[in-house]
Amino acid sequence: MNKRIGFIGCGNMGKAMVGSLINSNQKLADQLLVSVRSEESKVAISEKWPIHTTLDNKEVVLNSDIIFLAVNPNQYEEVIKEIREYVTDKKILISIAAGVKIKQMDDWIGAESKFILSMPNTPVLVNAGMTAICPNDHVTGEELEEICQLFSVFGEYEILKEDDFEAFIALCGSSPAYIFVLIEAMADAAVKLGIDRKKAYRMAEQTIMGSAKLALETGIHPAELKDQVCSPGGATIAAITELEAQGFRNSVIKAMEVCAEQSKKMNDEVY
Repeated sequence: MNKRIGFIGCGNMGKAMVGSLINSNQKLADQLLVSVRSEESKVAISEKWPIHTTLDNKEVVLNSDIIFLAVNPNQYEEVIKEIREYVTDKKILISIAAGVKIKQMDDWIGAESKFILSMPNTPVLVNAGMTAICPNDHVTGEELEEICQLFSVFGEYEILKEDDFEAFIALCGSSPAYIFVLIEAMADAAVKLGIDRKKAYRMAEQTIMGSAKLALETGIHPAELKDQVCSPGGATIAAITELEAQGFRNSVIKAMEVCAEQSKKMNDEVY
């Protein structure tokens, strides 16, 4: 890709995405431009990566073809008002914040502007993320294909309807935290059973990664993969029975529903 890529803001997710781009191809560093709010942040990013940084959001817009808005949702309106006169129909703006709405962005930027909603999760840092993408009506098919190619650097992606974003946040945006809690719980149990903690974490992490890879690469239904591990009268089915008795499956479902509801509530308050 020969497009110039800009980031307005560079918080945790912005850093993860910049790092992922550079990890995938060191040559991309020459195409990146990042704006931050303080000289301290500017120096810190310049020391971390060989990329150009600035304190001027307008500079990013003027010198980029694709611009990621990597600021907090409550800063969007302020940032858009600052840059909108420099956003031409040749540039594509991409949000990475929860709760941003296409209609609101169209109102702020201008009805003819090209804008894409996106929602990456934190594994983009290791090029293993999952991102939801939703373009507005002005993004062409060719441009969307190019953006999808860019997002493939971060891992996998799905093009979704805007109405599906709350569900996506519950399923993919917040779920790395659920997985980390599961890893902790598995490691704690292993330590209780006598295994060294460092080894317990590594083994739990590898097992979860390997199980996900097995499901992805074989295409076998998770229920069938589970059944393959459960021998009649064995230890695994005993463990599964206990998980079901403790409401494990329902707890996951309820947690995701609460996550989606809270996300919608927060979005309604911001916008």
